[in-house]
Amino acid sequence: MHLAEFNFGTLRYPFDDPRLADFQNNLDRVNGIGDRLPDCIWRLSSVDMEAAQDDNTGPLKDRPHTASTLSVWTGPKPLYDFVTKTLHARFLARSDEWFVPGDSGHLVLWWVAEGHRPTVAEAMQTWQHLQANGPSEMIFGGKELKRMAVT
Repeated sequence: MHLAEFNFGTLRYPFDDPRLADFQNNLDRVNGIGDRLPDCIWRLSSVDMEAAQDDNTGPLKDRPHTASTLSVWTGPKPLYDFVTKTLHARFLARSDEWFVPGDSGHLVLWWVAEGHRPTVAEAMQTWQHLQANGPSEMIFGGKELKRMAVT
């Protein structure tokens, strides 16, 4: 099994707003670090993610100004290390500058079969399941990720 992750939040401003410049100008850099790690199996391309975010009929249709990531990893520790021990951590610490308070850092993780590439629709349904039912062995959030990664 591999670990799928989907995270999203609502940006404070439209994506092309100058107040998001530092965030916007470093997305490829931060994503590139993750992409080059041997334990990152796959990430939905920025072009495909942007298309999903802009789709007025898709799973994110009710979430304007969304920024999100969908990826698959070999397991919890490599993902946690990427989030907390690389350049990603510096930008995560600044998320309040760019994201609406209380509507950022939405995260869901779930186990998928090796070779599976989840869709944004699947990811959003999985996040909704987590919100409705709480964490389980198969679907969980950041607290469980940290616990799994550090033990």
